[in-house]
Amino acid sequence: MFDFLDNPQYDLLGAFWVTVQLTLWSAAGSLIWGTILAGMRVSPVPLMRSFGTAYVNVVRNTPLTLIIIGCSLGLGQTLGVTLAGDTFEQKGFRLAVLGFIAYTGTFVCEALRAGINTVPPGQAEAARALGLSFTQVLRLIVLPQAFRAVIAPLANVLIALTKNTTVAAAIGVAEAATLMKTMLENESDAIFAVFAVFAFGFIVLTLPVGLILGQLAKRMAVKR
Repeated sequence: MFDFLDNPQYDLLGAFWVTVQLTLWSAAGSLIWGTILAGMRVSPVPLMRSFGTAYVNVVRNTPLTLIIIGCSLGLGQTLGVTLAGDTFEQKGFRLAVLGFIAYTGTFVCEALRAGINTVPPGQAEAARALGLSFTQVLRLIVLPQAFRAVIAPLANVLIALTKNTTVAAAIGVAEAATLMKTMLENESDAIFAVFAVFAFGFIVLTLPVGLILGQLAKRMAVKR
């Protein structure tokens, strides 16, 4: 049933390695961008709050496929943005990462904003009374506690991001979903086996993340 795995034209590990790379780069960028957006959402500056709110509401409710294709067609083909990629594969990979960051950052932002709301306002007021600026209060007092409070929600975002990387197949990125499509076309007599292999691969990628970060969330929870 699984004889197709011996076929040298199917680089299964390579495809899942691209998926892992997409996830790691996108997760790192989303964490940074989402933190910046969360700061804007709670900023005392009306213009920054308005931008953060509008961006999150628009991008979060836009289909991810549309964002990824928009990055490829709009930025890559129309505007010629390559993000220093030399080959077609590199350009597609980096534009896909950019799209994932733009989209996933909104969910990171909302998770962090919920964490910020768990921090007692008196702590921020006391810090401001000591002469700390808004940025210093956010960086030194609020965000460290907010991150500890939202480890579990961020784990869910990371798991969703791992599964969302399959959308990169829409612009030709050679990740797991792209290989699965090829295998389904060539191995029509083993469709269920192909599905089983890729389902197991994504379980291997996502299940440990949920278990590890779930335990970390329990250990790092802020006692109120």
